[in-house]
Amino acid sequence: MKNAVIFDFNGTLFFDNDKHIKAWNEMSLLLRQKGISEEELHTRLNGVPNHQIIEYFLQREIDEEESKHYSLMKEALYRQACLNDPESFHLVSGVEDYFNLLKKQGIPFTIASASIKENIDFFVESFHLDHWMDPLKIVYDNGSYTNKEKMFLDAAKLLGCDIQETIIFEDSLAGIHHAYKAGCQNIIVVCSKEKEEVFKVLPGVIQTIQDFSEMGKKNG
Repeated sequence: MKNAVIFDFNGTLFFDNDKHIKAWNEMSLLLRQKGISEEELHTRLNGVPNHQIIEYFLQREIDEEESKHYSLMKEALYRQACLNDPESFHLVSGVEDYFNLLKKQGIPFTIASASIKENIDFFVESFHLDHWMDPLKIVYDNGSYTNKEKMFLDAAKLLGCDIQETIIFEDSLAGIHHAYKAGCQNIIVVCSKEKEEVFKVLPGVIQTIQDFSEMGKKNG
C-alpha cells in the first residue's frame, strides 16, 4: 500500500455520468444550440473544470463573473438531477468499506475533484464524507485551476505525501493524463469491463476496477 490515496469523485466514487451529461447537454443547447457528442464527453468534458468547458462551448474566453454564472446554472441542474433519482444516489459499491480500511490502516486520503464547492458541500452532506475525511482537505474547482494536474499536487501536499508515493483513483482520460503528468505512476482506473483494455495501456495505470467491492477486502 502506498503512503496516501487521492480519489477523483464523479464517475469514480459516485456513478453520476448520466446526470452530468443531462446537465451539460442542457447547457450546450443553451450556449451553442446543439447537444454534446460522445467524443466531446470523453475528451472535452470528463475531468475538465467547468470554466474550460464553458469556454469550449462559447468558443471564446470568459471572465470570472460569466464563468461563475454559467457554472452555478449547470451545477444546479446537476444537483436536481441527483435528487430526482434517489435510487442511484449513493456511493459506488465497496467505497465505504475501503474508506474504513484506509482509516484503520492510518493511510491518509482525500478527494481531488473538478466539481465546484457547492457540489462538494452537497456530496459531503449527502454522503457524510466528513465521517472519513477532513472536508477542508478536499481539493475542488475554486476557479484557479486550469486542469487537474495542480489539483492532484495540491491534494498530495495537503496529505503531507509525495505524489510519487500516492495512489490516484480516476475514471476519465483527462484525469488519468493529468495524474500522470503530476508525477503519479500508481493510477487505478474505475471503468466498465468493456473499457478495461483501453485504460490498461495508458501511462501510469497499474490496475482497473469496476467498483470498490474487492478493494475494501484487501489488507494492503
